[in-house]
Amino acid sequence: MTSHSVFSELEPLLGQVQKPIQYVGGELNSTVKEWDSVDVHWALMYPDAYEVGVPNQGLMILYEVLNERADTLAERSYAVWPDLAALMREHDLPQFTVDGHHPVRDFDVLGVSFATELGYTNLLEALSLAQIPLDARERTAEHPIVLAGGHAAFNPEPIADFIDAAALGDGEQVVGDITDVVKAWKAEGGRDRGELLFRLAQIPGVYVPSLYEVSYGDDAKIASVTPARAGVPAVVPKRTTMNLDEWPYPKKPLVPLAESVHERMSVEIFRGCTRGCRFCQAGMITRPVRERSITGIGEMVENGLKATGFHEVGLLSLSSADHSEIADITKGLADRYEESKTSLSLPSTRVDAFNIDLANELSRNGRRSGLTFAPEGGSERIRKVINKMVSKEDLIRTVTTAYANGWRQVKLYFMCGLPTETDEDVLEIAEMAKEVIRAGREASGKKDIRCTVSIGGFVPKAHTPFQWASQASAQTIDDRLAKLKAAITSDRNLGRSIGFRYHDGKPSEVEGLLSRGDRRVGAVIRKVWESGGKFDGWSEHFSHQRWVDAAAAALPQYGVDLAWFTTRERDEDEILPWDHLDSGLDKQWLWDDWLDALDETELDDCRWIPCYDCGVCPGMGTDIQIGPTGRKLLPLTPVNTGAPGSAG
Repeated sequence: MTSHSVFSELEPLLGQVQKPIQYVGGELNSTVKEWDSVDVHWALMYPDAYEVGVPNQGLMILYEVLNERADTLAERSYAVWPDLAALMREHDLPQFTVDGHHPVRDFDVLGVSFATELGYTNLLEALSLAQIPLDARERTAEHPIVLAGGHAAFNPEPIADFIDAAALGDGEQVVGDITDVVKAWKAEGGRDRGELLFRLAQIPGVYVPSLYEVSYGDDAKIASVTPARAGVPAVVPKRTTMNLDEWPYPKKPLVPLAESVHERMSVEIFRGCTRGCRFCQAGMITRPVRERSITGIGEMVENGLKATGFHEVGLLSLSSADHSEIADITKGLADRYEESKTSLSLPSTRVDAFNIDLANELSRNGRRSGLTFAPEGGSERIRKVINKMVSKEDLIRTVTTAYANGWRQVKLYFMCGLPTETDEDVLEIAEMAKEVIRAGREASGKKDIRCTVSIGGFVPKAHTPFQWASQASAQTIDDRLAKLKAAITSDRNLGRSIGFRYHDGKPSEVEGLLSRGDRRVGAVIRKVWESGGKFDGWSEHFSHQRWVDAAAAALPQYGVDLAWFTTRERDEDEILPWDHLDSGLDKQWLWDDWLDALDETELDDCRWIPCYDCGVCPGMGTDIQIGPTGRKLLPLTPVNTGAPGSAG
């Protein structure tokens, strides 16, 4: 089937909407291929606004990997802002890609990457605009395979009715396997959609919800999840990409035309984390740790800067300062790009991984912005519960060093609503922030220092030790935050130097419903979307009451309610909605770690101690891959110095 661009129909509408540039395409390093020159067509969608989705590394990597294949094209689509969505419905204009402006419905695969469950209503909006049936059972061979990916795909059950398949784990290799299956099916005539879904289910890491039957007991809990036909695996394993140096993507990062949330070129320096923070789904599901080599990082930075013209490089991972050669990496990059004034940045730094030499290298070529640390829990006790092994003394010592060396701003990130948390645990955040200001004023001899306290509501996630935990109610979180704010402002002398930013408990409650929900939650999502819900990650569009009303209307028929999915604690023997999806972590190990949390017992990082049998390495046939390599950052020639062979 051929396809045509809808840009001629779109263009007259762009003058009537905000930020029309986000729909135009043509970014530096974007790719447009002739539709009829390839066998398989992928639409890759990030279910949020362009400014949020365009810098997403995962989507950018798959975009390049697929477009490197001669038999495949991949184009991008993003959530359409409500102003254009209304015009598209009025003019019968379908959801489109920003590269070739082809209708999404014309593609073979619609791959949707979910960083958060709050994007689910945007999936339904996109399917509706694309004129693709919302219910996967109503789709025919003419419709694309709707494929979910990203971290939220490790429990796709709430959207099981709306997707055809989910890809678990790393995507670099599995998208090639999916492409091969789709190509072969199309070559045979491409008429039996059921046969295509069955073949996709044979691919390791691909889960096809319609090929599994879920039954429920009289207590409303899941009684069983079983394959619906022979040949469908009982358990679906995640995919893990090893040897990251063999996958140096993105080689040519996209340069957005419109302003985006991250104006920089980024390199993932390692994948996975074994720190063992019990709240952190990303750290659990991306094990084992796989470091990119120092030389591989240097080459990616050099090639990426040449291809983009950015002047900031983000060194990304879940805990970037933990790279075994981070000191050599940052010094080597700072040396090389000193004359070009290319700056380096890390995500928030662990208190126990921070040192002033690292901070100085990161700020050498750019502005000295604030430092961000994430103690996560306010009290020593709660930090033991969540396995965040940072003492108050460690934090004060670290920020004192920073203030003494010229930094003026520190941001501290915490969570509220953690398992076993009390009001007292949260109020200790105020005391910690005040001590930070006192220590900073003393170390710097100045009064103009700042400390910003940022609070997020805790959401229990699948495949973590807290997957059994009771979630704090929205009211509980809001009450504790009110007490915390009062405690911070009670001392005007210190309080005026402390910023306080927080999200109330309502979005966290909805995210909790979606993160641990089962297939019955799909009815809630649909009702929310039908009543106007979309862009739920944006405070100006989010309506807690809309979700409460939808849950009250949809869930009683199943004998459950909103609290059943959120504030209810699970038992050890309960079948969880995601138990048939294998992240590599042994369920018994997770349960034991949950018991350790309740006992306030900490667990060390397994990179530096003998294996503690979480199950990932033997179960997935993988292993931890870390340095040091003993090599130095290459190439060594500084840029913009006039030296022979410099990049100029």
